[in-house]
Amino acid sequence: MAAADLQSYFPAESSAAVVPPPRRPHPSTPESNFWRSFRKSQLSPSFILPVSSLDFSPTAPHDLAVAASTSIHLLDGSSISPKPYSPLSSGFSDLAHSPSFRSDGALLAAGDSTGLVHVLDPSHSRPPLRRLRAHTRAAHVVRFPKSPNDKLHLFSGGDDALLCYWDIPSETSVLSIAGAHKDYIRAGAASPVNTEIFATGSYDHTVKIWDVRVSPESNPVSSFNHGNPVESLLFLPSGGLLATAGGNVVKLWDVIGGGRLIHSMENHNKTVTSLCLGKFGDGSDGEQSRILSVSIDGYLKVFDYAAFKVTHSMRFPAQLLSVGFSPSGSAWVVGASNGTLYFGKKRTEKKEIVGSVASEFDGFVAEPQKRALRPSYYRYFHRGQSEKPGEGDLIVKKAAKLKLAEHDKLLKKFRHRESLVSALRRGNPNSIVAVMEELVARKKLLKCVENLDVDELGLLLGFLHKHATTPRYARFLMGLAKKVLEMRAEDVRSSAILRGHVRNLKRMVVEEIQVQRSLQEIQGMISPLLVIAGR
Repeated sequence: MAAADLQSYFPAESSAAVVPPPRRPHPSTPESNFWRSFRKSQLSPSFILPVSSLDFSPTAPHDLAVAASTSIHLLDGSSISPKPYSPLSSGFSDLAHSPSFRSDGALLAAGDSTGLVHVLDPSHSRPPLRRLRAHTRAAHVVRFPKSPNDKLHLFSGGDDALLCYWDIPSETSVLSIAGAHKDYIRAGAASPVNTEIFATGSYDHTVKIWDVRVSPESNPVSSFNHGNPVESLLFLPSGGLLATAGGNVVKLWDVIGGGRLIHSMENHNKTVTSLCLGKFGDGSDGEQSRILSVSIDGYLKVFDYAAFKVTHSMRFPAQLLSVGFSPSGSAWVVGASNGTLYFGKKRTEKKEIVGSVASEFDGFVAEPQKRALRPSYYRYFHRGQSEKPGEGDLIVKKAAKLKLAEHDKLLKKFRHRESLVSALRRGNPNSIVAVMEELVARKKLLKCVENLDVDELGLLLGFLHKHATTPRYARFLMGLAKKVLEMRAEDVRSSAILRGHVRNLKRMVVEEIQVQRSLQEIQGMISPLLVIAGR
């Protein structure tokens, strides 16, 4: 290695201390201050599987529906805490996907991995009101129209590349397009200005615009290529612009202009998984819409599509799969791959005491405020450890660690013969038979018997002598004993110990046959008496 390289690894000692470069302060803008005004929190992983999708109700109190595992979990929109009757798990036999509220919030629809589309009542935990059957594979896209003028229809798309437009009361498909895409349909969005127009995105990289009024069985109204598998779609409020997410790119398209690309945003390092519409502003100067995007790189980005720039970003310690923003503007929610829900709720400012009330406290010296804990303080990392759970808190109990027996550990390492010998030496018949049945399932039991040495074969024959006639194991062990004697006949002849085990086994079989014959004789004597007594 060159001397210069060595010096770079071991710099010369200096009397002057090395001062790290100062950290650049975050830019303080009205918009960054707005997003920082949300108080961040999280809901511990109560969901077994990743939070794949979520949706806020369009009507107050803007409840939140979360798809995780085989359930739709319903959370209160104001506190982001589970409802008393959550989850809405009735009717789901496989993973739930794509919850979607109707425009009036009175119905909730979701798909599952079997291809069913469930229509639920979000105010009660009861069986689905409707089950819509058409898809043969997972239904990952279910959407109600955004307009309140249409409350009777919804559309769905699945991994079978089938697109359906449903009439909910009759449970029939008004429009069914097989092969709408050449790959999985994983994204969909309804137009906010027209109930008959919706968009779908697929893993074949294409985005298609459909209009149910112009018989779209042959061709969509418009189609364009995103360039990557499409994960999420979002119509902007005007209905003329569409945002698409796929790969690490979010693109903005002019739908009215025939699918003209307006702008491409590459602000994420990994695949963008979900988009939603957010709002910036307190209402005094008017609210402005923003695009919120999340990615498996752990970042949430806020994009101003009017200025074509990212105005704020947040980082999380997990891969992000879904995002939602409350229509009231009071909360945002992000779903992660580890089952955690991260959310932010807007802080409410306390009104200052003014006027005559304030004059009563003239001369009163307020107590000094406690210094806020910062990550540079030791106590910061120990905060909350002594807190007791409240009534509304969700308590997650730590699962007890399962202690495996020696034979189970050997089975996990695929050391089959050693596992069988370990179980035989332990002497528990339940464990021995369980290991044998597992080896039968792996098609390794006869191979293990063939590889046993003389002492280990003696253990096996001794076990068969003791338990082969036990009714619980007899059918399995008698067949195994026959196979063992056929396979290891030469070893039995050459060993006096093994011959002794075989004689004991033969004596046990003879005794069992005599017992069975005696039982049959007794049965023959009792049966006529029972017949006579029954007359």
